[in-house]
Amino acid sequence: MEPLRLKTNYRCVPALQQFYTGGPFVVSSDSSFIACACGESIKIVDSATAAIRSTLGADSESFTALALSPDDRLLFSSGHSRQIKVWDLSTLKCVRSWKGHEGPVMCMTCHPSGGLLATGGADRKVLVWDVDGGYCTHYFKGHGGVVSCVMFHPDPEKQLLFSGSDDGGDHATVRVWDISKTKKKNCIATLDNHSSAVTSLALSEDGWTLLSAGRDKVVTLWDLHDYSSKKTVITNEAVEAVCVLGSGSPFASSLDSYQQNLKKRDGSQIFYFITVGERGIVRIWNSKGAGCIFEQKTSDVTANIDEDGSRRGFTSAVMLASDQGLLCVTADQQFLFYSLECTEELLQLNLTKRLVGYNEEIVDMKFIGDDEKFLALATNLEQVRVYDLASMSCSYVLSGHTEIILCLDTCVSSSGKTLIVTGSKDNSVRLWESESANCIGVGIGHMGAVGAIAFSKRKQDFFVSGSSDHTLKVWSMDGLSDNMTMPINLKAKAVVAAHDKDINSVAVAPNDSLVCSGSQDRTACVWRLPDLVSVVVFKGHKRGIWSVEFSPVDQCVVTASGDKTIRIWAISDGSCLKTFEGHTSSVLRALFVTRGTQIVSCGADGLVKLWTVKTNECVATYDHHEDKVWALAVGRKTEKLATGGGDAVVNLWFDSTAADKEEAFRKEEEGVVKGQELENAVSDADYTKAIQIAFELRRPHRLFELFAELCRLVIIYFVACIFLAYT
Repeated sequence: MEPLRLKTNYRCVPALQQFYTGGPFVVSSDSSFIACACGESIKIVDSATAAIRSTLGADSESFTALALSPDDRLLFSSGHSRQIKVWDLSTLKCVRSWKGHEGPVMCMTCHPSGGLLATGGADRKVLVWDVDGGYCTHYFKGHGGVVSCVMFHPDPEKQLLFSGSDDGGDHATVRVWDISKTKKKNCIATLDNHSSAVTSLALSEDGWTLLSAGRDKVVTLWDLHDYSSKKTVITNEAVEAVCVLGSGSPFASSLDSYQQNLKKRDGSQIFYFITVGERGIVRIWNSKGAGCIFEQKTSDVTANIDEDGSRRGFTSAVMLASDQGLLCVTADQQFLFYSLECTEELLQLNLTKRLVGYNEEIVDMKFIGDDEKFLALATNLEQVRVYDLASMSCSYVLSGHTEIILCLDTCVSSSGKTLIVTGSKDNSVRLWESESANCIGVGIGHMGAVGAIAFSKRKQDFFVSGSSDHTLKVWSMDGLSDNMTMPINLKAKAVVAAHDKDINSVAVAPNDSLVCSGSQDRTACVWRLPDLVSVVVFKGHKRGIWSVEFSPVDQCVVTASGDKTIRIWAISDGSCLKTFEGHTSSVLRALFVTRGTQIVSCGADGLVKLWTVKTNECVATYDHHEDKVWALAVGRKTEKLATGGGDAVVNLWFDSTAADKEEAFRKEEEGVVKGQELENAVSDADYTKAIQIAFELRRPHRLFELFAELCRLVIIYFVACIFLAYT
């Protein structure tokens, strides 16, 4: 066994930050980044890793519309203040701004030339602006309601602008505007076929077919030769976005191989288009028969229910450049990336990446597997989100609970399978197999929310749960098999009324002989397994206990409490061995590290602290969260940390003790070398170099001596000059 080395410092790496809270977003032309509305700011996000490249200020307003110039140099934004702003993404400065609408700007788009910007507002107007001058070039009136979408024709020879609106009642229109200066009548066509808000517009590749989609569950294909309706596609769902597939895209190639007989017929170009909407599924259609040639069998997102009872699955979709597939955005702020492939005459839509824009409050987290390359998060949702730490994309979601998940734990079973167990406000516990993301067991029996859960440490054949019904339950994992298609009903082996108030935390001893429970009743209790016989009660905290944990080497337990303290207790007699004070608010988690010789804690004050048990010393304090830090996970092997809380941020922490020591040694070596250079410079009377080195080494006394010596030499020089002048 290698010698024990106490940790002195952790290095924080922000791993997961909120970058999208709903509303407008725009993807760059090369799909390398996404500009997203996030609260009162705009986040420029790397589409590969979800890393935030930069943040643009917002003057305390939420955004209603965003657009990018074709070369991705300029970002256009507008919010409820009606101010249209132009941001230079190279300097992150607002270079121009102006007002023009009498209500919020609801949509905007930039002309392919980059010289014009079109905006549609809640004031029923469509305006076209000169980007460089910031003045209005076209002022279009005619819509009877909020303008919901605008789009320029990509062909510069066809100087057309399309706009869609929600005119109220059972009426919505698409209007075609001429943006050339030669026409007197700008509105050259009114396309009237929708009975509810027009949500999206798209053009066929040849530029002669316009597609309009709406919440009236219809997609209409319009012939731009005579502005007549060619076809109406009944989608049976409120459509939020329609996208046309380019003929050279991988999507279209897969569809061509799937439908070999779809070629040019009747002189018209056959093309494919995609629709997404309230059901949260992707569907692909062909323009000839207006038939659905592909439909996702199961949704990758849980459809939200709005206050008015309507479902919201997908809210938008974009075909990405550079053959990167399809991007769909969900109502719960997820970015789903899809690819399409044709295998054995079957079409298959593959979810290649999932970026989560907003996780809300993070209440619990655990590393997954022996290699700890994944992190499971419990947030204010009914699902567990599992993240790949390398890319910080959400690899998969565990769905099954009907209420918010409050706690989770992970383990690797004796058969090598990675298991996850969750407790929820729906009063149930669920057991999941990580690789297949399937629920393999459900435990029902608690009469209150399950707020604490823990696997056995050695055999991994049971787990323990604690609830707001004040009871502690031991659940058997017998009956699990390798090829399970349906979850089994888990059975409780033992139950005990453990506390007088809610149970906040449970922990199983390293040898599986004991379990400890911490409660809001200010006590922690140790119970003998498997029959839950009381062993000892720890009394002394003045507020509820939020966290309990067994030492990996000693017969003791660490507790974290709302009274701002951490305590270590002896299991033998229930006495308090150590008390750690330093947090300024409730301590929410405290876990052992460094083979039980140190403790890591986090609290409602947003601080993370590292303690040494022997000396009661707080070795380091870190302030990298802006809200309560509810969740703390420690890697079993590497002892890397992960923290998360009310600010929806996940930070990863790596032990930097050795690196810091090496850096200090390197700086010391450099100091010795520089010191010798300093003395050599003084010996050579090179005072300029000597003073520069003294500055670098931050030696003020030596610097004073050098200046004094330099002044002395200057005085001697002047005296000598005067003497020579008079002789």
